[in-house]
Amino acid sequence: MNSIFLLALLWRFITADSSFMDGMEKAVLVSPVLEILDWSCLRLVYQITGAGSLQVHQRQEGDNFDYTLWSVDKPSDSWLIASIDLRNTSNTYQLLMEGQPRKETGSSVALFEIHIVPGYCIECNFEEHHLCGYSNHWNPNVNWYVGGSLARDPQSNLPDDHTMNNQRGHYMYVDSVYAKHFQEVAKLTSAMTTTPVSGCLSFYYQRDQERGNIFSVFTRDTLGHYEEIWRPEVYATISWRLVNVDIKAPHPLEVVFEVAFNSARGGYVAIDDISFSPEFCHTETEPLVDPSIANCDFEKDLCHYHRERVASKVWNWVTVKPNAYRIGDHTTGTGSFLLVNTYFTLWYGYMGRLHGPFLPGNHKYCLRFYYALHGFRSVDNALMIYIYDENNVAQEKVWSLTETTREIWTKVDITYTKPMTTKVVFVSICQNFWDCPLLALDDIRVAIGDCRIPAGPVPGECDFETGDCGYTQEKTDSGDWLRVQGQTPTSYTGPRGDHTTGVGYFMYIEASLMRPGHTARMLSTDLRGSMEPHCLIFYYHMYGSGTGILSVLLRRGDTHREALLWRRHGEQSISWMRAMLDYMCDCRHQIVFEAIRGPSIRSDIAVDDIVIKKGPCTADLGDNIPYSGFSENLIEFEY
Repeated sequence: MNSIFLLALLWRFITADSSFMDGMEKAVLVSPVLEILDWSCLRLVYQITGAGSLQVHQRQEGDNFDYTLWSVDKPSDSWLIASIDLRNTSNTYQLLMEGQPRKETGSSVALFEIHIVPGYCIECNFEEHHLCGYSNHWNPNVNWYVGGSLARDPQSNLPDDHTMNNQRGHYMYVDSVYAKHFQEVAKLTSAMTTTPVSGCLSFYYQRDQERGNIFSVFTRDTLGHYEEIWRPEVYATISWRLVNVDIKAPHPLEVVFEVAFNSARGGYVAIDDISFSPEFCHTETEPLVDPSIANCDFEKDLCHYHRERVASKVWNWVTVKPNAYRIGDHTTGTGSFLLVNTYFTLWYGYMGRLHGPFLPGNHKYCLRFYYALHGFRSVDNALMIYIYDENNVAQEKVWSLTETTREIWTKVDITYTKPMTTKVVFVSICQNFWDCPLLALDDIRVAIGDCRIPAGPVPGECDFETGDCGYTQEKTDSGDWLRVQGQTPTSYTGPRGDHTTGVGYFMYIEASLMRPGHTARMLSTDLRGSMEPHCLIFYYHMYGSGTGILSVLLRRGDTHREALLWRRHGEQSISWMRAMLDYMCDCRHQIVFEAIRGPSIRSDIAVDDIVIKKGPCTADLGDNIPYSGFSENLIEFEY
């Protein structure tokens, strides 16, 4: 039997209706425990009437979180099909279909069919009525149609189906007979994959009328960017012809089959039996490269980066211990980073280049890094990013620093593509000692893909950029955690910006709105519990002469008893500091962030970038700050 789990009732369906819900409730349908070793495709036939949302989650055994695979909140006046990739795994899991109709009268979320089949969602032989989620982009004159069947016109020159090799099978075709304008285009588009795919895309096609049409295959990403991956070398075929084309996609995509006709005598194009393999079709195809060799947090050394000899005194590897005057590194708040300024040089001006490792060409790279400025001097030429080739020739300047916020780590995203092997070079130029600020660089990351394509939410991770991630306030009369952007209003306390980007959102307590000793408590969503250890990572900011106490507690769901996991008291640093701690709880529980206001209004406390993940924390990344946390231990610099 091809299907693994099937729910379909003839002319019946299952629904969540607003008539029986309050608009905040969620209806959850849970699958049996599934053990699916091979890559598979979940197909849903659904409809959202009025206002509402539908989400599909994967619940893995022994994990605190459900992983969101797919979601939709657009209403429709008909049944729609969703195709959701299920990656191969040796672990058992369950699927959860979560429907939430809004309070508006007549709103509902309905499911008609749930079907899991082996293989990739972009595969299709077009024998099923749902066409595997492929859709035609409607055009008044030329469109893709289902071909085959015994009922077709006997005078037609259209081919037999490839799958069954007879007239009973089906395929997709587009015909020029109704084309009225030059370059009339028909598009057949797959469903958007819900996970990155790389490998060999195969399909069969037939093409009639030499030079009468233009046939191409594209991929399209979530930003709408097209990339042509194939076009035929021959104009006409008398039989089905097999095509194999390699796809290397680090992000979700659609496959688009596009035909453009020059006239009504442009013939036809037919396709059938689309398949996919994780192995590349061609041995000469290079696998996806691992650009992580260009990653560096500068905690242990310069990684694969190097300074030019004349720049060895320009880019300096430094450490700033926690203090109340100058920010530390971005990674931990107590670690190392690169700093450039004439303070370290023996001359009044300089040009310093920091060279990264070489990366192969013909890939789209996403470069991310953080920089911080100190001082109030000009930023002209303080930092520029160049792409160099193997001959050390600059190919392009892809970014340069403009005026920005001072004394805060700011995130930069750069997407670039070059056909040749290249490297990233960080350049800082200073013409005169009096014109050059201190500039810091940290946490360089390079990945395959486009920086503008969001990675999507990860269970257990929250940077507060788009909301509170389900964290809630414990209602008290004392105070609240506030989600804000930018610098906090009270001087000499609180952060200048968030930890994630430098210009984003974070949670904090505003001490001026509270009294000494007042408490604000922020609770995570319910976590299921596990027999395995988990690692809690977060960044906290405790700067101000009157800073109070920040505690992290574990609240058990069965008894509501709380256990202290971590605590800091008093001013810690002007920097965001990283905390990492292991914990284990085998029952339903919540993580509680508790802030207690100190004796003065300079007592703001903030948190950001919370991560709860399976497994113990890495041993060498722990929160090993060797001081009590009181302000008298903080004022110490080390370069």
